[in-house]
Amino acid sequence: MDEQRETLQRIVSTLANKNDEIHNFIDMLNHTIKNVQVNSSNAISELDEEFDGLYSILDEMKGSMANTIQQEEARKIQALQDQLSQCSNALESSEELLELAAQSLDIKDSAEFLKAARQIKDRVTVASAFRISLKPKVSDSMTHLMVDFALERHMLQAVKFLPVPKAPEIDLAACLVADNCITVSWRMPEEDSRIDHFVLEYRKTNFDGLPRVKDEQRWELIDYIKATEYTLSGLKFDTKYMNLRVQACNKAVAGEYSDPVTLETKALVFHLDSTSSHLNLKVEDTYVEWDPTGGKGQEKIKGKENKSRSGAPSPKRTSISTRSSVRGSRDRFTGESYTVLGDTAVESGQHYWEVRAQKDCKSYSVGVTYRNLGKFDQLGKTNSSWCIHINNWLQTTFSAKHNNKSKTLDIPVPDRIGVYCDFDGGQLVFYNANSKERLHTFRTRFTQPLLPGFMIWCGGLTVSTGLQVPSAVQTLQKSENGLSGSASSLNNMA
Repeated sequence: MDEQRETLQRIVSTLANKNDEIHNFIDMLNHTIKNVQVNSSNAISELDEEFDGLYSILDEMKGSMANTIQQEEARKIQALQDQLSQCSNALESSEELLELAAQSLDIKDSAEFLKAARQIKDRVTVASAFRISLKPKVSDSMTHLMVDFALERHMLQAVKFLPVPKAPEIDLAACLVADNCITVSWRMPEEDSRIDHFVLEYRKTNFDGLPRVKDEQRWELIDYIKATEYTLSGLKFDTKYMNLRVQACNKAVAGEYSDPVTLETKALVFHLDSTSSHLNLKVEDTYVEWDPTGGKGQEKIKGKENKSRSGAPSPKRTSISTRSSVRGSRDRFTGESYTVLGDTAVESGQHYWEVRAQKDCKSYSVGVTYRNLGKFDQLGKTNSSWCIHINNWLQTTFSAKHNNKSKTLDIPVPDRIGVYCDFDGGQLVFYNANSKERLHTFRTRFTQPLLPGFMIWCGGLTVSTGLQVPSAVQTLQKSENGLSGSASSLNNMA
């Protein structure tokens, strides 16, 4: 009976999953129908714009060419009119000489005749009629300004819709997820010289299957990619997966999207647990700040004035009366334990997060702890917590702490600290998050889930989560693990 019930439950579960897939597919089909209608209307509008643009260009060309013909006509007519004027003047001068010559032929006195003949000869010699050209300076032909659109007409008649580019194919084996970056690589199924650029779309998701229409984040778009590879950088991996798809575009049309691929982008994401933090800590998501007004009934240390500008006593000098006056829940940190924990436990695997302190922060600790950290306990002062501690009160000290034992770190304090936790490998390593230089390594065997822990006094801390283990850290860890005894462990400190 139980076996049959279990079998039936599996069948029902399978059918329910299939129904969910069909519902999702129906939503996708309806969404596609709407897109077809909208895109068809857009295509007609774009076609009208293209032809209107073509008409405008032809009309502009016609006006420009007609203007050229008119300018050529005016130039030729002006040149012919100038030549005509010169010929008219020459003809008038010649007729005057002819009349004078006819009159001279009737002169009887030989001396007067010779004088008149000499004058006529001199005037004929310089007459303009003998210097002008009797050939038109310009021709009446305008055929050089004629056009033949036979080739263009043939080209226009051959105009068809540009072929839609084929969908690219994402090369899953060449895609890379590292250092909170995703490199996507793709190829065209066949060579297409008319491809102008590519469009990449990506979307975060917690589902490892095909993209869903409902209950998903919108696609983010990267346009005008010229290469067949692109790297998305500076991502926060606050979901388990990311969908990616690519489309090819020529000068006029975009092709279909590639089949979407889903890449795993798993990383530790946690927030600070404000419900159990010390009353003197103001917690907002991944930021914690010292708040001297948070603890009720705080008093001055007997016989001493508080020297802190913030009005808060040093964590090393808080009086018992102050600790007892703080009112909080049974599970809330109190007394000198100015502590807040992460809300997500590390139970296996390798994880990484980073912490940045304000420049004027007086004292803070960064580390991990088991859940059993007492509300009066401080990080590093129990056998179930590990941390590095920075104290800028009076003078700067930098140390690693575990089981109430401390080791001074003789290195500069970085402005950003990276925390690498290898739960299965039993390692907790602190890094300079900028240079990836190792600051300190704890080696032990973790027997319980770990919570990220932070202690802050007079200042603020910002925690960055959703980070992958940086490749530089992975390389250093492989190198360090290959060298026996290369890192110290505070578990063995005397």
